Amino acid sequence: MLGLTFEKLLLVGIVAVFLLGPEKLPHYAAQLARLVRQLRDLANGAKERMRDEMGPEFDDVDWKKLDPRQYDPRRIIREALIEDEPVKEQSAVVSRVSPNPNGAYLSRERAKENALAPAEPAPFDSEAT
Repeated sequence: MLGLTFEKLLLVGIVAVFLLGPEKLPHYAAQLARLVRQLRDLANGAKERMRDEMGPEFDDVDWKKLDPRQYDPRRIIREALIEDEPVKEQSAVVSRVSPNPNGAYLSRERAKENALAPAEPAPFDSEAT
């Protein structure tokens, strides 16, 4: 928890004794204990409220699965690439004519008829912006 070890906590306690003095230390220790108790009650209250609002599904949630520390981006990408099927290569067909006036696409047969030859350059429109 935040890298706190027993030695560090002991050192903080000794510094607190010197800074606060022995007569004020019990009062501040009691306030710290009260604060920790209130935070724990607040967390438990939020958990209970969540359980009440979610209903029986709350107990079915696998919280370890949702832990962000378990995610390894390299593993996720590797698994996604393995699961994907190879993509079939499709040849692009370039049409010389403008689309139909009603906005519909050309059929495959019609598009093949209007396709450019392999060595033919693409049409150039000098009025285009």
